[in-house]
Amino acid sequence: MRSGGVGQATWEWADWTNAADRNTANDLSRTVVSSVSDNATVLLIGASRGLGYAIAAEYLDRGSRVVATVRSPGRTALHELQDTAGGRLEIEHVDINVPEQVQALGDRLGARRFDLLFVNAGVTNGPDETTANVTTEEFTRLMVTNALSPMRVIEALAEFIDPSGTIAIMSSGQGSIANNERGGFEIYRASKSALNQLMRSYAARHRDDSRTLLLMAPGWVKTELGGPGARLTVSESIPNLVTTIDAQRGRSGLHFLDYLGQTVAW
Repeated sequence: MRSGGVGQATWEWADWTNAADRNTANDLSRTVVSSVSDNATVLLIGASRGLGYAIAAEYLDRGSRVVATVRSPGRTALHELQDTAGGRLEIEHVDINVPEQVQALGDRLGARRFDLLFVNAGVTNGPDETTANVTTEEFTRLMVTNALSPMRVIEALAEFIDPSGTIAIMSSGQGSIANNERGGFEIYRASKSALNQLMRSYAARHRDDSRTLLLMAPGWVKTELGGPGARLTVSESIPNLVTTIDAQRGRSGLHFLDYLGQTVAW
C-alpha cells in the first residue's frame, strides 16, 4: 500500500508518554505567537500543500521572502498563495529524488543567500506493514524519500545558508527510538529514525559550523495525509513550529524539537 508523495508533508504524531503530557501539549498548542520573523529569507523545499504550504504561508505572514519548491509542473495551492504574496514568494520545481534537479536548483540560485533552509518532504506506507511483509521496493522508497533525499538536499544547498542561519528538516516524533513503546508503522518510523541518524552524522562532520541544525516534529496534524482524526489542526501546529524555529536562531549544534519547542528523545 502506498500513499503520499515527495514534497508533501507526511501525517505523523509525537509518541506522548502519558495523559499529563498530552494535556500540557494541548494547553500550549492554543498559544500561537506571530511576529516579524528573524528569518527574513527562507528556502523551503516541499511546499505544494499540507504542512509545507502552511509553513510558506506562515513565513509570508511574518514578512519573510520565500523561495518554495513543488514537484509537479502543474498549478498548486502554492501558486494561489503566490498571487497574493506581493512578489515575496518565488516557486521552483524540484523532485528531491532526482539529484540532478536539486543541483540545477542550486545553479539557478547562484549567489543568493538565505536565513533558513527547511526541507519538508516525505511519504508513508501501509500502517500494518512490518519487516516481515514489506517489499524491498516499498522499503527502499521510504528510505530514499524520507531519509536519503532530504540529506542530499542539505548537502547540496547548505552553502546558500548564512553562517548565522538555520538548516532544518521535518522529522517526526515517530522517529524517536526511545519513545517507541507502542510499535506500529514500523517502516515509516525506521525511515525517520534513519533521517535523524544521518542528520546527527552531518552535525558531527560539521561540528565547527556556526549554523543552527534542527530536526522538527510537527505533531499529528489534520491534513490530507494526517486525516480527520488527527489531534492538531494546522493552525495549532505550524505557527508554533515556525515560532520554535525562529527562537532557535543563533543556537549552534543539532536540536531535535517538537512544534512547541520541547526536546524529543532520540
